Amino acid sequence: MIKTVFVTSTEPYSGKSIVSLGLIDMLLGKAQKIGYFKPIVSRNVQERKSDHIQTVLSYFDLPISYEDANAFSWQEAMRLSETESQGEMIDIIIRKYKQLEDKYDFTVIEGSDYAGEGTAFEFEVNVSIAKNLGAPAIVVVSGENKTTPQIVNAAMTAVRNFESREIQVLALVINKVSTPQVDDIRELLATQLPPEIILTIIPAMRGLQAPTMKEIFEELPGSKLLFGKERLDNQVDNFVTGAMQVPNFLNFIKENVLIITPGDRGDIIIAALQANLSTSYPPIAGIVLTAGTEPEEPIIRLIEGLQTVVPIISVKSGTFETTTRIGNIRSRITADNTKKIQLAIDVFNKYVDVAKLDERIVTFKHSGGITPRMFQYQLTNWAKSQKKHIVLPEGNDERILKAAARLISQEIVNLTILGNPDDITANIKRLGLNLDLSKINIVNPANSEYYQDYVNTLYELRKNKNVNLEMATDMMTDVSYFGTMMVYKGHADGMVSGAVHTTQHTIRPALQFVKTKPGISVVSSVFFMCLPDRVSVFGDCAVNPNPTAEQLAEIAISSAESSQRFGIEPRIAMLSYSSGTSGEGEDVEKVRRATEIVKTKRPDLKVEGPIQYDAAVDPIVGRSKLPGSEVAGQASVLIFPDLNTGNNTYKAVQRETGALAIGPMLQGLNKPVNDLSRGCTVDDIFNTVIITAIQCQE
Repeated sequence: MIKTVFVTSTEPYSGKSIVSLGLIDMLLGKAQKIGYFKPIVSRNVQERKSDHIQTVLSYFDLPISYEDANAFSWQEAMRLSETESQGEMIDIIIRKYKQLEDKYDFTVIEGSDYAGEGTAFEFEVNVSIAKNLGAPAIVVVSGENKTTPQIVNAAMTAVRNFESREIQVLALVINKVSTPQVDDIRELLATQLPPEIILTIIPAMRGLQAPTMKEIFEELPGSKLLFGKERLDNQVDNFVTGAMQVPNFLNFIKENVLIITPGDRGDIIIAALQANLSTSYPPIAGIVLTAGTEPEEPIIRLIEGLQTVVPIISVKSGTFETTTRIGNIRSRITADNTKKIQLAIDVFNKYVDVAKLDERIVTFKHSGGITPRMFQYQLTNWAKSQKKHIVLPEGNDERILKAAARLISQEIVNLTILGNPDDITANIKRLGLNLDLSKINIVNPANSEYYQDYVNTLYELRKNKNVNLEMATDMMTDVSYFGTMMVYKGHADGMVSGAVHTTQHTIRPALQFVKTKPGISVVSSVFFMCLPDRVSVFGDCAVNPNPTAEQLAEIAISSAESSQRFGIEPRIAMLSYSSGTSGEGEDVEKVRRATEIVKTKRPDLKVEGPIQYDAAVDPIVGRSKLPGSEVAGQASVLIFPDLNTGNNTYKAVQRETGALAIGPMLQGLNKPVNDLSRGCTVDDIFNTVIITAIQCQE
């Protein structure tokens, strides 16, 4: 069962609030704790309290603070996007949503309202939010003032746009449809929609679309309420201009009509009020007096003496301008209009197949994909859940110190940094880093209290390899050996190095005395490739130049286990230059043998090979080349046949797509030691320390 649904539209005034209210009401009958989250509100920071969030929280009495139920105003979101900080915006939205997800059985997320400019941009923001929160969508499309072909085209375009971005559509709601169109729209969409998408068509409902007198009073500029404050919740179904003689005017009175007339038309005002009291005429909603004129004193005195008075509002604008403004007012469902809220819920229950929707939510299977932003959020949280001690041997590198400052400020790990304490302290000050020196341990290996113990330990471990005590003494001044020995002895949980040193220099000590886990014969590596819309695992791209079929199979199994450990469902593609049985040659046969070994050793894993890269990641190519495969077109773990192919491919993908490559992460060692590239960035170091800390939790 999923724990969230994203209710969204593709245009303003679609009526998605009906779906949100109805869905929450439905879920409250199934679970005790229901959350609500609207990442971006349409109004600015000062006016936030007037938006839809307040309605939901107060009506259902949800124990969520207003601040926790949203992340940004639309203006704030736009500013972040303009400064190329959209990633930061998504990170904050993920964090706030996750705080709710942890507390509630189910959370309804509602998309933005398309109240500003840039519909296409706003659609992409909503898509990005749904994608990063892993939420299937209920898509709401408005049928207001559209022909049947226009409605069908808009609906199918919306569904295709979401599904093309790999966001699964749970249900499609067509709202505000003219009654004669309903059957035709249902018939046309039934032949085009995938059968798993629930289709709901809601006819136009006057009771939901009609504004109240309060909304009209608030929307008209410079309006002044003269009478009828207690009846501002009157619903306005029609309006008429009172510019004719009274007998003709009375013929235009309909139920819940709003009368718009100049303030000096006392005859129209009195006739309207008397008609409202008469059993021969339907009740009126209210009166708007135009042109800045108010009734004369005798008329005012007469009105004051009536027991029942409808709202009477005075405005400065002329009759034509006022009528136009009123015609453009869009009604909203507000917290103080409980009748309209209940009507929305009743409409939802009447037209939505609630039982089918409930079943779909319970049985819905998530695609298993994970976005880079969500992946990084999860990594950080996992690392924080069991805080580990990581040693960074290269304290003389500025990138190491900058990454250390971020890691300490976010309280992700405990750190030991190796190097000259005076030099490191001076560099921290020179760089202006906000790094609390009391929270890190700076160690010069030669001056360490453990130095001699480490020397003796290394000598005992390597004396059979012709390492004498003098050699061990010299080797232990090397930061790679000292850091690795810290891990071996349990004085640190893991090590990250390689910003300055070569891969061989970094991992040689680990291979010499940390050694491999039982049953593992080869140390390998993976990169977590954070592509724009998914995270893939690439292996081996850093260690083994030309693995045998047996080694390749072991790399694949280790990579699948790493994938699972980090929350990515493993679907293994054993890459080659041919797919299936189409190719021959020694290199293809090696991959084919490796695939069979994986299937024999781990029949629980989904694996395909040999397979080409395009068939592994592109669904269309995958179906064409390997129809019926569980992996083709949706591979998440890609195993390269040799280091030459893997290293070049990961770098090409990284450079050409802008993907974030986290790693390499070494697999198979008894304790975590990870290698950085000498061209690494501060982000690379930061992320590699985090995955090392997670490895330490095993």
